[in-house]
Amino acid sequence: MKESPTAEIALIIIDMINDFQFEHGEDLAKKALNISDPINKVKEQFSRLNLPVIYVNDHYQLWQANLDKIISHCQNPISQPVIDAIRPSSQDYFLIKPKHSAFYGTALNTLLHQLNIKTLVLAGIAGNICVLFSANDAYMREFKLHIPKDCIASNNDHDNDNALLMMEEVLKADIRSMSQKNYNISALFPS
Repeated sequence: MKESPTAEIALIIIDMINDFQFEHGEDLAKKALNISDPINKVKEQFSRLNLPVIYVNDHYQLWQANLDKIISHCQNPISQPVIDAIRPSSQDYFLIKPKHSAFYGTALNTLLHQLNIKTLVLAGIAGNICVLFSANDAYMREFKLHIPKDCIASNNDHDNDNALLMMEEVLKADIRSMSQKNYNISALFPS
């Protein structure tokens, strides 16, 4: 995949390939489906500009960064609409993670440095856990953060709002929704 040499930005999509087989999983699946369209709109802009899109996903004890195996494992009547809506393309990167953060125990930091990335757009689930922990780790690594509030979801809306507030106030993330921002990815490029 050929990246734009001047755009130092990547889209990270967290845990959207999911089996939703946990307490409140059906609720989160509905919320994940609702954020799929805004995420796809951002992803389309990244793809059009040949910018990196990186899916970082739980491994489901398979311990293989094999997208087809992960999807096959996750497919069920609850997850299928989400998987169909947000499935990675052959141009996207796909990494697995062992814990909540997209950085912990993964090759993400190395990949971002090899791609000369300075700014991250984070999207996915759950906003109050995996997205928040990933944002925290990105902030500690001095990445600039954009986390459109209409591109993350949590089981509980109150918890999601609190996570967004923390990411905005503590991690200095821009959390304006994709629609508020009219999300022109080019406007995020370093000048």
